Amino acid sequence: MSRYIIRVSITLGLALYLTGCAANNAYLAPEIPPMHTVGEFGDDESVSRTNDPWEGFNKSMYKFNYQFDRFVFLPIVGAYEAAVPEVAQSGVSNFFSNIGEVRTFYNCLLQAKGKKSLVTLGRFLANSTIGIGGLFDPASSFGWRQQHETFGTTLETWGVRTGPYLVLPVLGPSTVRDAGGFAVDAAVRWEVVSSIDPFGGTGARSEIETGITALEAVDLRHREKFRYYESDYPFEYYMVRYLVSEKRELNILR
Repeated sequence: MSRYIIRVSITLGLALYLTGCAANNAYLAPEIPPMHTVGEFGDDESVSRTNDPWEGFNKSMYKFNYQFDRFVFLPIVGAYEAAVPEVAQSGVSNFFSNIGEVRTFYNCLLQAKGKKSLVTLGRFLANSTIGIGGLFDPASSFGWRQQHETFGTTLETWGVRTGPYLVLPVLGPSTVRDAGGFAVDAAVRWEVVSSIDPFGGTGARSEIETGITALEAVDLRHREKFRYYESDYPFEYYMVRYLVSEKRELNILR
């Protein structure tokens, strides 16, 4: 238990520092990202122990994500935040969070988490009806806390190992197992939408689906406060890798 408390304290402290720096310096990325090695952090075992056999590729992808963020994603997010009223932004976030309840629900069932699956189902029904299609979140006021489960956590429950650390384009830090879980969740969602075909009679199905996907991506980045290379840590790649690893282990210990 003491090991768990120490880990929670360290990880939360580092996470708050990173996000705090990001919030104070939003959109002001430096021209040249600092490039240092984990050795400058003292070869701390807790930072360097993560299985990262593709470090060269991952570092390159990390820098690519920084450039994409700086020149593409964040300008779009900034325009979205400037043009859309905050109440509408909140409604968009609630809507996509409500859609995400479906993913959490079937993964709770696959993990035999009965209570979580019932809470998730209750949230989805309440927010889809009383919350006007998910634009509002009355379920939280009922005390039904939002759960978060993916097929990656399902694979973890089934005993599948994490696999090497992997930085995905645009999506960011992950692992081989979680990347596979993401692919499965995306495939399930595509199958569900294709079966329901809500825009089939509009004559502009592809355009509408593309627009919704783009809006969801912008909303996700809008909610994520982290900004690349604004933590003031000269070894940010390693620190982010450490935080991702620690967060995963803390989720296991819960």
